[in-house]
Amino acid sequence: MSPATSTEEEGKDTFKILVATDIHLGYLEKDAVRGNDTFVTFDEILKLAQTNEVDFILLGGDLFHENKPSRKTLHTCIELLRKYCMGDRPVQFEILSDQSVNFGFSKFPWVNYQDENLNVSIPVFSIHGNHDDPTGADALCALDILSCAGLVNHFGRSPSVEKIDVSPVLLQKGSSKIALYGLGSIPDERLYRMFVNKQVTMLRPKEDEDSWFNLFVIHQNRSKHGATNYIPEQFLDDFIDLVIWGHEHECKIAPTRNEQQLFYVSQPGSSVVTSLSPGEAVKKHVGLLLIKGKKMNLQKIPLQTVRPFYTDDVVLADHLDIFNPDNPKVTQAIQAFCMEKVETMLDNAERARLGNPQQPEKPLIRLRVDYSGGFEPFSVVRFSQRYMDRIANPKDVIHFFRHREQKEKKEEEINFGKFVHKPASEGTTLRVEDLVKQYFQTAEKKMHLSLLTERGMGKAVQEFVDKEEKDAIEELVKFQLEKTQRFLKERHIDAEEAKIDEEVQLLRESKKNTEEEDEDVREALNRAKSQRSQGAEQDVVMSDDDLLDAVNEDSDGDLPLAPSRGGGRGRGRARGGRGQNPSARGMPRRGRGQEQTSGSRTYNPRSTPTKNMSIMDAFKSSRQQPSRNVPAKSYSEVIDDDDSDLEEVSFAPSSTTNPRLSSSAASSKRSSQSQAARRVEAVSDEDEFDPFKGASSRRNRR
Repeated sequence: MSPATSTEEEGKDTFKILVATDIHLGYLEKDAVRGNDTFVTFDEILKLAQTNEVDFILLGGDLFHENKPSRKTLHTCIELLRKYCMGDRPVQFEILSDQSVNFGFSKFPWVNYQDENLNVSIPVFSIHGNHDDPTGADALCALDILSCAGLVNHFGRSPSVEKIDVSPVLLQKGSSKIALYGLGSIPDERLYRMFVNKQVTMLRPKEDEDSWFNLFVIHQNRSKHGATNYIPEQFLDDFIDLVIWGHEHECKIAPTRNEQQLFYVSQPGSSVVTSLSPGEAVKKHVGLLLIKGKKMNLQKIPLQTVRPFYTDDVVLADHLDIFNPDNPKVTQAIQAFCMEKVETMLDNAERARLGNPQQPEKPLIRLRVDYSGGFEPFSVVRFSQRYMDRIANPKDVIHFFRHREQKEKKEEEINFGKFVHKPASEGTTLRVEDLVKQYFQTAEKKMHLSLLTERGMGKAVQEFVDKEEKDAIEELVKFQLEKTQRFLKERHIDAEEAKIDEEVQLLRESKKNTEEEDEDVREALNRAKSQRSQGAEQDVVMSDDDLLDAVNEDSDGDLPLAPSRGGGRGRGRARGGRGQNPSARGMPRRGRGQEQTSGSRTYNPRSTPTKNMSIMDAFKSSRQQPSRNVPAKSYSEVIDDDDSDLEEVSFAPSSTTNPRLSSSAASSKRSSQSQAARRVEAVSDEDEFDPFKGASSRRNRR
């Protein structure tokens, strides 16, 4: 057998996947200098996929920077996807899972390359991120538009906020099989709580579950930004082989091993600089992931069109031999020193660009100056005018900051329970709910809430600000009012204002359980969603005059409805014709080796008063309030964190098998035994790029 034939035979069993995350199309699109940066880099990423003849592209969320991208952004994205991903080259892998489960929220619940009306050469699989997540009355996002157009396969979307069952997309190419898991962005605190309460389940294939390479794509905080505002790696199941972690912008694409869970984590980072922080200054890459059996290899591919970014820090107090705060001309000396630093970074950028003509001419420069110790900042506006034609961000080139000096306290006055440790980067970041809490803490007593808690109001305001849910606050107030009415009637309180106020205060103080508070907020928002959906059905029979009056009203503030799974023709069919081999695309076998459980719940809306009522008025009312039925919850899952560095690794198949579909909790004992059979191999960057060479060494659990 000739070497060319051998390579071709080996390629039939090897998946080639281009991996990228956080492309942020449309970022600063109105900027005269940086407006096209995201589009140029996206063009390069798709061209790399076409050049390397990958089987598919895997995106880890935040394809768009805005939840509602502009027409220019959408148009350019569709143009590039059509240019590079459509064509006659046959797709060499098949899908074995039930596509109505994987893409059930889509109007076309099957993979795009099997649609007989489309000619796809490079399928794109993507989860949504926190920038382009589903919102609005129909819970749609920009990825759903691309999915409906047949350009992207949007997966990893959870229809329930109470229980998540992550069902994999099962792919097979020759003898290699991949179980592709995806979980789109969910608020970190909510997902953290769901993991702790064992409400997240990773479903596994029924047949030969240990023969699958388990690939998981997630878009959450990886670094700790608070007690529960991140997802520890130990929360993820230990049967996973590789995690592609989106949302974090610093490029750490080389796979690092978690020594406890024994899986590998790759963090590709963003392909565009969206914040002038040191993490963004790391060289940007995408990954070419090769998978054969249980072995993998990840090759880093540097991006050539990314605008270069250089940053440096200056602490003036460290240069007291040069700068004397008492010198009247110290400000001019500091300015000259900063100019020298900026010129050095510009020289470095120019030298790097000489070997890469694809890079933009103007670099990003950021000089952080700590002026603690009695120094004064100079005029940034005058300083930046020198670099208007040389730097892409002249207004942001200098950033003055000063470390706060902590006052000394007596030991007995220190209350460690009040201390909240936050990273330095969090110092200037305030969340909406934090602002609401601060407002009520500093407000006069008469302005304090009597029915709602600050946490509940903060959640409602956050929905209003982040998701433009215009009725969120009103519906939460109505819901809490009705709940208070039921509470008072159940306790048979006489209609005396003093007693009612006392009982209302007791009810409010009893709501210290944050889970109960979150449940009330979700219930209120679900009711608003159901009421609006009924109202939308009634609006269908509006008269022409009413319709004209309603045209100018904005409906974007509606709350998301739970997506329904739609059936459709062509599901699970292989696309033939156009000169390609039908067997290359494969006939998928729907329903093979998967189950899907439903954790969604239904809610019957109640009629609500048309105007706001006081507690006394509502209590005196004789209307009967319907009761609320909450279905019982069923949980299952496991827990555990850590890192280490490795670039290219391979796995040997595990020996244990289980013919049934099982959750990660049910298979934890089996997993701990099979982990000992995994083997790892590291290949350095200097070696010749051979993804599957070398001997393996056994690794043990713990």
